[in-house]
Amino acid sequence: MEGAEVEAREWAAVAQDLQLLGYGAFVGAASRGTVCPDFRALCARLAAELAALGAPQRGQEEGAETPRASDALDAEEQFLRQLGDQLRALHCPDRALSGGACAARLREPGACLRLLRFLCSELQAARLLRLRQPLDPSPAQLFGEGTEEGADMVRELILILQTLGLSRPAQGTPASRLLQAFHAKISELLPSLTPASMQPLLSCQLDAPRWEALESLSRSLRDQYCCRRCLLLRRLDLTTSAFHWSERAKAKGEAMKAVLTPIRGVLTPDSEVSIAHVLAARADLSRLVPATSVAARRGTCCAINKVLMGNVPDRGGRPSELEAPMPCWQSRREGGDRQKAGHQRRGRKKK
Repeated sequence: MEGAEVEAREWAAVAQDLQLLGYGAFVGAASRGTVCPDFRALCARLAAELAALGAPQRGQEEGAETPRASDALDAEEQFLRQLGDQLRALHCPDRALSGGACAARLREPGACLRLLRFLCSELQAARLLRLRQPLDPSPAQLFGEGTEEGADMVRELILILQTLGLSRPAQGTPASRLLQAFHAKISELLPSLTPASMQPLLSCQLDAPRWEALESLSRSLRDQYCCRRCLLLRRLDLTTSAFHWSERAKAKGEAMKAVLTPIRGVLTPDSEVSIAHVLAARADLSRLVPATSVAARRGTCCAINKVLMGNVPDRGGRPSELEAPMPCWQSRREGGDRQKAGHQRRGRKKK
């Protein structure tokens, strides 16, 4: 019992790390194992970002190859082989994962948890080392070095570099030259976009009163979203707790918790949408796509849509189809007479 609770807490911690690292979409696949393509894709993305940050350079002499997710028949075996090489290149301290029989040991219970925990910790460390490198002192000083806001600005600059495909600047590059490189690259990419795609969704100029109104509206929407999401999360908790009531679920209660706890742990009522998202939104965001359109059905179509429900009993619930019963006065008089006779009999018994 205690071991299952500890494992559930560890899965919740790994799910929270994935959410903070920006891989929240893969939280559901984190506990499915190497046989799941989504789990292999998650590990491949973590390893690819580690390679982009320069983490595996310590083992390049060993011929380490970044693992890649694939849908081939031997995808799992190939992925496990590449992953074993990558773990040895990263000097993974867990010998059970980086040993010679890595492919077999990764299929053992608990191995995937240790694997994700190691990859997440390595990626967190690689990101911190990247922020502390001499690459970013000039932008950090520009935005306030040593402050939380300055760190966020530096992180955004690094993401812009990766998005635009720009190479790493030389050490000591001033922020002005870095911004000029951004401007030149964006100017180069703009002609390839259609004019309609660059129209902003918010086209009016914002003065001080409008900024205050926009902030008030954003705060109100954020509070409403938090309230509604709290309600939905409460309903989710009650629904999941109802699954544990059946006799069959009592034997599998711990397994159900191990699956649900990591997913539920990352669901928070807070909204991540801010005014910056509104300012960055384009006009095409306001186009409404019908839920039954071909493009929308590509993302929502699944096997459960083809399941047909059988015949169900009619539970009524239509008062408009029922006629109100007419009162029967004769029955009331008869009932009254019988009630009066009953009182008389009880009275005689008392005598």
